[in-house]
Amino acid sequence: MKQKLRIVTELAVAILCISSAASGQGIGLVDVRYAEKIITVGGADADIPGFTSGAIQIAVDAVKTRGGGTVKLNPGTYDITGPVRLSDNITLKGSGKSTILKKCNGFSTSYIVDADWGMMKAVVKDASGFRTGMGIQLYDDNNKGGWDVTTAVITDIKDNVIYFDNGTVNDYIAALNGIVSNGCSIVEAVDAENVKISDLIVEGNKSKNDYINGCRGGGIYIHKSKNCLVENVQVNEFNGDSFSCQVTENITFRGCEASYGDGLGFHPGTGSDRPTVENCISHHYKGDGLFLCWRVQNGTFRNNTIYANLDNGISIGHKDTDNIFENNHVYENANHGVLFRNENEQNAGHRNIFISNTIENNGTAKESAGFYIGGTTNTITIKDNIIRSEGKGNQKTAIIVGKNSSNVTAEGNKIIGSKEIIYEKK
Repeated sequence: MKQKLRIVTELAVAILCISSAASGQGIGLVDVRYAEKIITVGGADADIPGFTSGAIQIAVDAVKTRGGGTVKLNPGTYDITGPVRLSDNITLKGSGKSTILKKCNGFSTSYIVDADWGMMKAVVKDASGFRTGMGIQLYDDNNKGGWDVTTAVITDIKDNVIYFDNGTVNDYIAALNGIVSNGCSIVEAVDAENVKISDLIVEGNKSKNDYINGCRGGGIYIHKSKNCLVENVQVNEFNGDSFSCQVTENITFRGCEASYGDGLGFHPGTGSDRPTVENCISHHYKGDGLFLCWRVQNGTFRNNTIYANLDNGISIGHKDTDNIFENNHVYENANHGVLFRNENEQNAGHRNIFISNTIENNGTAKESAGFYIGGTTNTITIKDNIIRSEGKGNQKTAIIVGKNSSNVTAEGNKIIGSKEIIYEKK
């Protein structure tokens, strides 16, 4: 009761400390002009003193009620038990590297009763590690990847029954190792516009957390959203993808860093139009440093550094067309520097341009190429790049054109220490 009263009191204080903003020619004539809305979180002098995801969410919900505003996170380490959910016109701004959002330790249990499609509760073996406000995911052996996983936030717990706010998207069968875990995103924007996330660090605590796939979550996760900016954010040791945007328009990642995670570094995918990744770093990931998933189009990827990942530096595939890659440094990744995945002509990553990149010393795990253009891929431009093999790695060939690929333009490239170009035989 005391905790609920404290939360209600903090929310009331937060709402009182903001006021509505207006814009347009009528301001000062027929409309009132209000000051910018800012709520501070963290510490005795903050509007919301707590250092938890719940405290941050109170502030976010308060500015949401008045159409948007800024939630400013003071220095400190915040205990994250559930995703911080952002809405339209909200800025979440930290205090730089002194603001750390740390994922709590993981907990998982099995179902006792099947969790059927559309349900918003699960009967579980052990609910002792869960609490309200905690982010969760539900899956079984038949539905454990991609969009088959359900994500939600716990709204109530009664004995061994947990209730949550999102209907399950599959039938999850107890006999097929049905699992509920508290794997979740750290910050997410879903069905939102004009969101900004900046100046903070996410510590994923991956060794003590369940994996969550990048379609359903990430250190920073953006879904069905438009015109969002993520700037100067570092995601470290997240058990999944560091930065994921799915079904989006005009999403920009700028000056961000993805490191030491167990998924993918940057993962724009599932129909993401006009993404931008610039001045970012991706390294020491279990998968690819930059993975374009399905239908990533009209994107700009420039001035990024991608290295020491345990698969490819950059991976391009299903309908990932009309993107430009400029002035990136891709080096010492375990497989290819740049891979075009095996897709048929209707679905391949056509019309991509690479200009003024440095692709060097990849293939640290096996023989590789600077560029491997697989599938039935066409109209690829590789111009004015440095493709180098000296020192680390086993990057034996600058460019390999797969047996079904065509219309690859390679000109003005400086190639050092490897074969220039190989066309695989049909």
